[in-house]
Amino acid sequence: MSERKPYPSDLSDEQWSLIEPMITAWKDRHRSVSGHQGAYAMREIVNAILYRGRTGCQWAYLLHDLPPKSATYYYFAAWRDDGTDQVIHELLRCQVRECARRLEDPTLVVLDTQSVHSAAGVPASTTGRDAAKRVPGRKRGLAVDVLGLVIAVIVLAASAHDNAAGVALLDQVADHTAGTVEKALVDQGFKSQVVAHGAGLGIDVEIVERKPQETGFVPQPKRWRVEQTYGILILHRRLVRDYEHRPASSASRVYWAMTHTMTRRLTGGNTPTWRDPQRVTA
Repeated sequence: MSERKPYPSDLSDEQWSLIEPMITAWKDRHRSVSGHQGAYAMREIVNAILYRGRTGCQWAYLLHDLPPKSATYYYFAAWRDDGTDQVIHELLRCQVRECARRLEDPTLVVLDTQSVHSAAGVPASTTGRDAAKRVPGRKRGLAVDVLGLVIAVIVLAASAHDNAAGVALLDQVADHTAGTVEKALVDQGFKSQVVAHGAGLGIDVEIVERKPQETGFVPQPKRWRVEQTYGILILHRRLVRDYEHRPASSASRVYWAMTHTMTRRLTGGNTPTWRDPQRVTA
């Protein structure tokens, strides 16, 4: 790591050791024809990606002591397109579950969606308006386990019905968990189409209905975990709005945010808030 003052979003030595083997293996598979190893350390590339996720800055506004946009975006896009970001995320997720004395893959997941405003410049062809929530932008769908760890991510136009998000999430859940998931909890925004699709995958989808006498936000047993995860993601300012031109980049941002969170969880660190940044020791 270059000699510079660390930022709160930087990975510590212990946290980097969790990711380094996967990054090194990727680098070995993508050697330059000329043998050039690149001008920037892979740890600094990852730090730049995490810095941008936490602060929400534009590519061109990356700090001068971090790798520039050209290098950082190259790796961000390459890892997004070949699924390396998901591989890193999945391996860390399995480690967190094992530390919690659970099997690598869950038997129960919770599904939910969140509509977020899109920024200026985001292509209109990938956005829409959520009529129920009156939000113009994109719809972010998550499937999480009972620990709040992300199992699947889907990003659609906000105008898409929750059923479309639910069907896509269930397909991802079935693919990512090798058929271990037996039950999925959803709210009343999901309809019978999702229940039927889940049945076809061998997943019992239960629509958790809200009690008529309840007003405001009332945590539902087990379902509250997905709300907690959305709250964690919003600590990453790049996810407060959808700034990405490609929905795949939006999904990648979620994976990197959760990767950052899990490295702290595995090493006993805390996720600093915007107002109370934690001092990072490298």
